[in-house]
This record gives sequence, structure tokens and C-alpha cells, in this order.
Amino acid sequence: MNRATRAAGAAFIGTTIEWYDFYVYATAAALIFDDLFFPNASSPAVALMASFATYAVGFFARPLGGIVFGHFGDRVGRKSALVVTLLMMGAATFAVGVLPTYASIGALAPALLVLLRFIQGLAVGGEWGGAVLMAVEHAPEGRKTFYGGFAQLGNPAGALLATGAFSLITLFGGDALMSWGWRVPFIVSAVLVLVGLLIRLRVEESPVFARTEKSAMPIKAVFRTSWRSVLLGIGTLPVAIGGYYILTTFLLAYATGSSVGESEQLILNGLSFAAFVELVATLGIAYLGDKFGSRKVAIWFLVATAVLAVPQFAVLGSHSTFLIFGMLGLMRLATSGTYGPMAAILSEMFPPQVRYTGISLAYQGAGAIFGGLSPLVATALVAGAGGAAWPAVALLVGMCALSVVCLAVAPRHRDPVPTTV
Repeated sequence: MNRATRAAGAAFIGTTIEWYDFYVYATAAALIFDDLFFPNASSPAVALMASFATYAVGFFARPLGGIVFGHFGDRVGRKSALVVTLLMMGAATFAVGVLPTYASIGALAPALLVLLRFIQGLAVGGEWGGAVLMAVEHAPEGRKTFYGGFAQLGNPAGALLATGAFSLITLFGGDALMSWGWRVPFIVSAVLVLVGLLIRLRVEESPVFARTEKSAMPIKAVFRTSWRSVLLGIGTLPVAIGGYYILTTFLLAYATGSSVGESEQLILNGLSFAAFVELVATLGIAYLGDKFGSRKVAIWFLVATAVLAVPQFAVLGSHSTFLIFGMLGLMRLATSGTYGPMAAILSEMFPPQVRYTGISLAYQGAGAIFGGLSPLVATALVAGAGGAAWPAVALLVGMCALSVVCLAVAPRHRDPVPTTV
């Protein structure tokens, strides 16, 4: 196995574990955390919004994690930063799994939940940029989108594991889920982290980092020379990040709520199927990115996402497994085309001496704005519209338009020396 393949495989395993931990929390926030940690809210809608607010804390912590670990990764090394982020995420996720609920310790429970979610956010804020760079900077010329796709594979793989875990737990019934079952997916994370750590420690440092002159203060250099790239990078990602959470976390809560009435089991299984579609499609889309241009491919799929937005929400409430699974799968195929090429797209927007910091700021800034707020905003807008889904559809279409504009004008940077494999 050559260095490029080994780095891509390690990026996939590491990001799978990190995203599993992150999505386990997102799934629990949509299904049960409102009852377990906010039982005294004035209404079910307020309790759900409070649950989504704790979920959003992780996104607001992600830019800080990007700054801290971006500095570390640009100064000390990509590999060292990734080991620390994996350990942080695993410890925080395990702690959520053993956390007492509001019924046991009162208001201290949601406070501790927020703290642990903040630590998760710090870890994921530093993880994505480093994993992407280890894959892309080891890749041969002309294959960077494909190899970067392995880091992107961790997202659907982690989502598939997370929703699949909760799907299995729901087989024991609602009482089991609320009493003990919700803890199992969090506690299992400890085993996954140990496996990921063993794999990550065997990967060599990025060859691009090894030959790059180091910046004394990467964050200052980014804002001095690449601030436009940061802003445009944020603008390319509203669908790849925020649209994803509208179509998973918000959709799960909306579809299983009283106004629509789909079963939790059906939607969880549908989301698991959609994650499988993305897992299968991502590398193929990344291959298309190398063949036709990563930006062009992303724009094609942004248009497809906008077109599918109305039928996606229209089938909810049909109680048809075929229609719901079919639309969730088609929509995930479209959104995976907006996400899969982003590893290469963002990497080429920054020079190597500030690349970890730059792509982390762009990605995690978008995560804070679009990922953290999208389910909360969509919930508030839909509630204001009396339960109608059209505000969520309009929000998603607007995100697509912004992404297309920013992709069209984003800068490019090419490393002067080809990567050695």
C-alpha cells in the first residue's frame, strides 16, 4: 500500500469516527434530548428548540477548534493535530453517554451537556481540515479530488453508523430508548476511537507540509493574505453543510412531529438508506470532479438539490416507504455532489503554509453559521408558518444560489512542486 492510499484510508477511518460521534449527538438531539434534558419547557416546540440550541453549540465551537488546531497543524504537523482531535472527541462523546439527566441532577445536566457538546465542536473543528489535507497533500496530481473524497466518505459513514445505531435501539421499544438505549451509541464510541487511533498513528506526515516554509502565526497570515478566500470558502458551503442538516436533523424532527406523523423507525431507516447512498456515490462523484472539474460538478449537483427540494418535503406525511426512501436517496445523491468535491475545492483556495488554518476557518465558519443554525432557523420558520414546509424549502434553495455564486468566483492555488507518492 503506497503513502497516498494509506493516508486516504486513515482519513476515512478517522473522519468516520469523528462524524459518528458528532451525528450520534445530532440524532439524540432530534429524538430524545428535549424530554431528557429540558422537561420543564413551556411547550414541545420550545423543548425541541432548546435541544437544537445545545446541538448548535458544537458548531459555534468549531471555528475556535479550527483556529487552535489549524495553528498547530500548520506549525507542528497535520498528523499530531489529528491524534489530539480524535482523543478529545472520543472522551467527550463517552462522557455524554454516562451523563445523568435532568431528572437526576436538575439544571446541572443540560449545563454539562452544553460543555461536552462544546468539546465535541472543538475536536471536529480541528479534525476535518487535517484529515482532508492528509488525503489531498499525499495524492498524485490529477487525482486530488478523488483522494480527498476519502476524507469526505467519513461523513456518510459516520451518519450511517449513528442513525443505524439508533434504528437498532428503537427495536427494543420507546421505553428502552428513553431509559438506557440512547446511552449505548455514545459509550460504544470509546472502542471506535481506540481503533482509529491505532490506524492514525501509522500514517506518515504530509509531504507538502514537510517541504513547506512554516508561518510563525498562520492565523495572522490568513487574515492578511487570504481573507477573501475564507469568506468565499464559507459561501461555497451552505448546502454542503447547512443543507445537510436541514435534510437530516431538521427533517427527522419535522417528519416525526405531530403535524406530519411519520414513524421514527421509518425516517431513521430512510436516513440510514440515504447515508448508504452517499457512501456509495461519494468516490464516483469525486472521480467526476477530477475528470470534468470539481467546481463544475459541485454546481451541477447544487442545481439538482434546488430542484428536488419541493418533492423531498412533499412526500413526508405520505406514509409511503417507497416514496420516502426514494426521495431521501435522490436528495442525498444530489447533496453528496455538493460535499464530496469540497475537500479539493477548499484545499486549492489556500497556499500550503496556511492551508490547515484557512480551510478550517472556512469550513468551520460555515458550520457555525449554516450547520449550527439551519435546524434551529428552519424549526422557527416552519412553526411560524403553522407547520407548513415551504420556509424550509425556500431556505434550502437560497443556500443553493449562494453556493453557486461563490464557487464561480473562488480563487485557486496550485502547489509548485508535484506531490510525491
